[in-house]
Amino acid sequence: MKHRNLMVVGTSSGAGKSITVTGLCRIFYNDGYSVAPFKSQNMALNSFITKDGDEMGRAQVVQAMAGKIEPQAFMNPILLKPTTAKKIQVIVNGKSIGNMSGLEYGKFKLTLKPEIMNSYNKIRENFDICVIEGAGSPVEINIKEEDIANMGMAAMADAPVILVADIDRGGVFASVYGTIMLMAPEERARVKGVIINKFRGDAEILKPGLKRLEELTGVPIVGVLPYSDVDIEDE
Repeated sequence: MKHRNLMVVGTSSGAGKSITVTGLCRIFYNDGYSVAPFKSQNMALNSFITKDGDEMGRAQVVQAMAGKIEPQAFMNPILLKPTTAKKIQVIVNGKSIGNMSGLEYGKFKLTLKPEIMNSYNKIRENFDICVIEGAGSPVEINIKEEDIANMGMAAMADAPVILVADIDRGGVFASVYGTIMLMAPEERARVKGVIINKFRGDAEILKPGLKRLEELTGVPIVGVLPYSDVDIEDE
C-alpha cells in the first residue's frame, strides 16, 4: 500500500500526545498495518538505550512496542537532555554530538532537517503508516521560524494533523481555539480533527460547547477521551 501518515500535536505539554500516538499505533497494528512512531525532536532526561546501543526517547519506545516493532533511534532522531540550567546535551541519531546553550541550539537545529528527513524516510520506505508526535505546543510564535518538531514537521512530511487538548486543566475551549487561530492559514488547513482528552463525567454535557467550537474553528471534534490513570512514562 501507499505510505500514509498522521501527526498528533497538542495544545500544551502534557495534553496527551504521547498516549494518543501510542493508542493509534496499536489500533493501526490491530487493523493489519505495519506502523512506526516518529518524533523529530524530543526533550527528556528519561532516555532508552536500543539494542544497537543508541539513545532515544522513551515515549517512542512505548509507541514502537504498541506497534509490535523493535525501537530504533530513527524513530526519534533528535533527543535533547538538559544538563544544567542553560545547557543541553544534543543527541542525533542515537549518538551525542556535545552540549550547547539554548541559543546555540536554536541556530544549529535547522541544519538538522536533512537528518530528520533521512530518519523519516526510513519509516516511509519500510512501514505502511507513520504516526508522528509533536512537541509542546505547535504555536510557540516566538520560535516559530525555527520549528522542526510541530507544524514544520507536518509540512516536511506533508501530514494531516490531529490536535489533542487537555480538558482536565481547564480552559480547553480557549486553548483549542487559540491554538488553531495562531496557526498560519496553510497550517490550519492541515488540522483535520480535535481530540478532547482527560474528560471526567458525562460527555453529553460537552456537546453544546463542542458544537460551538466546531462552528468557530471549522475543525471537527473527532473524539472525547475519558480521564484514565495509565502506567506509561511521559516523554
